[in-house]
Amino acid sequence: MGLFRRNKNIKKPVIRQIIDLVPRWMIESCAKKHKSDKGCSKYKTYDQFVALTYGQLNKCYTLNDISTGIGVSETFIGDLGLNQSPARSTMSDGNKKRDWKVFESLYYKVLKHYERVLKSESQRTIIAEIKDQTIKLIDSTTISLCLSMFDWAKFRTAKGGLKIHTSWDDNLQIPDLINITEAKTHDRYGIGQLVFSKGTIVVEDRAYFDFTLMLTRIAAENIFVTRIKTNTLYQTVLELDLPNEGDQDILKDEIIRLSSTRAIEIGISEEQLRLVHVYKEDENKVIEIITNNLEWSARTIADLYKKRWDIELFFKAMKQNLQIKTFLGTSENAVKSQIYVALISYLLVELINRTIAKKTKSFSNLVEKIRICLVYYLSLNYVCNEIGNGAKKIRSAPQLQFSSDLFSASF
Repeated sequence: MGLFRRNKNIKKPVIRQIIDLVPRWMIESCAKKHKSDKGCSKYKTYDQFVALTYGQLNKCYTLNDISTGIGVSETFIGDLGLNQSPARSTMSDGNKKRDWKVFESLYYKVLKHYERVLKSESQRTIIAEIKDQTIKLIDSTTISLCLSMFDWAKFRTAKGGLKIHTSWDDNLQIPDLINITEAKTHDRYGIGQLVFSKGTIVVEDRAYFDFTLMLTRIAAENIFVTRIKTNTLYQTVLELDLPNEGDQDILKDEIIRLSSTRAIEIGISEEQLRLVHVYKEDENKVIEIITNNLEWSARTIADLYKKRWDIELFFKAMKQNLQIKTFLGTSENAVKSQIYVALISYLLVELINRTIAKKTKSFSNLVEKIRICLVYYLSLNYVCNEIGNGAKKIRSAPQLQFSSDLFSASF
């Protein structure tokens, strides 16, 4: 009947049902674009995608773990759409030689394919005053690497590392732009696109506080919301009234002009900006948020900056539940391929969570359920909505039969 197969109506294991959310034509299209199957007879792009996705969702730490897990049954191998299970050496060679850009392209294709449903089911926190506007959250996360093993990812003298620069689309609640660089790359230069279409709101931390960038965004009619650097010189033009009731965390709201020599040279000193001082109780400190919008309420500006927590939660979810800290190869191709497949896995789990799960579940909770059921022949609906709902009773006593000499020894 096949590995763990119980329900005759379920023809594929959970892992294959998840992989099938990425249409095969999409993988073949990316492979054709990047010629990633050229000269390859066995371990094709699809095979590598299956292997790396299995490794992500099953949290495999080595290539041997993946090879053994996939190769446990001929039925299972076939039901994954493979002709054979990948050998460790074959995977190692493929991870090293296949261009990581094929999986980067695949991520964006999958994102585009499910863009409408992701947006409609995003369950994002809506700020009433700007509910119909496009919001981008910009940030990066650093992953440490051993420089002697990952010599292409130089960071400091005796340390290696890389940065995952991310633009998070608030409407989709998914990253819509990713760039992976050496860790020494400054956040300001990590993502090529820091200016967006007219009316876009860009929220970021003070690593992106840059006079030239501000002026460019103003010209493009973007609205930026970021933290001002502590040593920034400015003059107060007007102090605005605070709300009479509520919003006790808003300490000060003012119109300012930047007044440093550098600001004057660049020309940003000519622009009136807004500075909102907000008390952050959990850290017992005041943060100063600067923006080029002079019309919104101070509450809206404070809540916009608070949205940065969404991208922080994304980084946390990736690092805790998927494999982006322990790598299956040391080459640039191997590392970046693994990260982009992790991103695709994150997207697919989010898609399942939003469309199949009847009750909102945390990402970590759903990933754990999927991991437990990965090789079982169960429906995704069952995995999302039935697993873990209390104790299960066996309705009839199981009829177990053992060979009489199963535990006997021959002498």
